[in-house]
Amino acid sequence: MSWLPSVIGSVALWTGGALLVAAATVIGPDRLRGLRGDLVWRLRRSRRALAALGVVLVASAVGRSSLQVVSRLWGLQLTGLIYAIEGEFVGRLQATFVTPELTAYFSGIYVYGYAFLLSFPFLAYLALPRTEPLRRLLVAYALNYAIGLVIYTVVFAHGPRNLNVATSLLFTHNPEFTALTSEINKPTNVFPSLHTSLSATVAAFAVLTRDEYPRWTPLALWISASVVIATMYLGIHWLIDVIGGILLALGSVFLSYRIVGSDGDAGGGSEDDAGGESEDDAGVDIDGDGVAGDA
Repeated sequence: MSWLPSVIGSVALWTGGALLVAAATVIGPDRLRGLRGDLVWRLRRSRRALAALGVVLVASAVGRSSLQVVSRLWGLQLTGLIYAIEGEFVGRLQATFVTPELTAYFSGIYVYGYAFLLSFPFLAYLALPRTEPLRRLLVAYALNYAIGLVIYTVVFAHGPRNLNVATSLLFTHNPEFTALTSEINKPTNVFPSLHTSLSATVAAFAVLTRDEYPRWTPLALWISASVVIATMYLGIHWLIDVIGGILLALGSVFLSYRIVGSDGDAGGGSEDDAGGESEDDAGVDIDGDGVAGDA
């Protein structure tokens, strides 16, 4: 019997519960009430960024297997080079710090914490009157996945667990997670670490929006750092994969700010809803012509 339905249900249950608690304590009732009135306008304002992310995710899901064949046949075979540079770092990390308690913590963070970390910013930024943070986040997510997919096609490399450099602690202690991770990742999808890049992306946005959500910033930094450490502690990624993921995150956040300009779109969408020309139609960011700069 497949573990996949039960694992997905468990992740959805825990993530949903965490989102409810975070919405009440971090976003607050006032912003949630404001979201109820402006939800349609804010989603419409962000429709192109949402579409871009959707296209990238569908392309990744549909083309991942085929691109892995291309990578295996013609990609740069970098497993040996990575090991030659890094050596036994991940194995030593495990040997030094491994305990049942840490394994349980990092396993939960890698699956449950990561799902919450990626989903909560969408709700939090959707609740803001200005839609730039949400659109920038969505574009940064799309860039992470798109650039990562290209690199995965160009680079063919196995993780430390595949070379017996480290033990696959996640699957050894939580075999049910294999059903979920095998649907998302391939054993050769190691450089860069998308768990790292997306977590670092969320952390960067948390710092950049700390004035709007001061309670979210330390929580996001803690969970993000835990996810990054978990990728190595659990034997899934090399340190080099993590460094590559951080660089990918920084580049994606930078590009998202270049693509999505500041257009002062706070407030409702009455002009847009009435059919007149709005900043959504006349702007030059992701919801206009796709060119960086102010409207």
